[in-house]
Amino acid sequence: MQSALVPLGWHVGIIMDGNGRWAIGRGEPRSAGHRAGAGSVRRIIEACPGLDIGVLTLYAFSSDNWARPRGETQTLFRILADAIRDDLSQCVEDGVRLEFVGRRDRLPPPLVTAMQEAERRSTRGRKLLLRIAIDYSSRDAIFRAARALPADTTSHDDFVALIREVDHARTAAPPVDLIIRTGGEQRLSDFLLWESAYAELYFTPCHWPAFGPPHLEEAITTFRRRDRRYGQVI
Repeated sequence: MQSALVPLGWHVGIIMDGNGRWAIGRGEPRSAGHRAGAGSVRRIIEACPGLDIGVLTLYAFSSDNWARPRGETQTLFRILADAIRDDLSQCVEDGVRLEFVGRRDRLPPPLVTAMQEAERRSTRGRKLLLRIAIDYSSRDAIFRAARALPADTTSHDDFVALIREVDHARTAAPPVDLIIRTGGEQRLSDFLLWESAYAELYFTPCHWPAFGPPHLEEAITTFRRRDRRYGQVI
């Protein structure tokens, strides 16, 4: 398994929720919300280094999202592929390293090709590790890792390495410090369950297309005020 230096800073995971509801509220098709959401991704990436965020994991497509209408999923995949290709050069210039976690065997070939090209070209990025979860299920990754675990294994690290392997994760990213969910819902939806054992949670009613750097800064400010004890009495 290839690994790389992890940029210093917090590890923040974001469940990017509310694209469709944002669009419907404006009298537009759901696809318009997904396109607008790509713009929010660009703004948030740019803001991360200034907020001491070294690793950003974005939940782009859950394995459960396959239950959505085929037309919507295919449109979303095209938007994702276009956004990856359009933003890749800027990410490379800005020192952003891209990695994609989740299954790849069910994704459209043009999207997989764009993902692989992004990983290859951005491998030298050191300012931010951007992980995008596509066809991702935390429970599925844990289950597949458990099935692959040798019976005589006693190492926690070996199991974590297997989880990374089944998720195509090249870098041993640190545990998640903060999970942000936009769109008003308050649940984890099978996102980074293992990695978020001691993560702080932050929920906002703001739909993802409207979520910008000021909202991220507010979330980080709230996070910094939290008393993180990791089960200890302090």
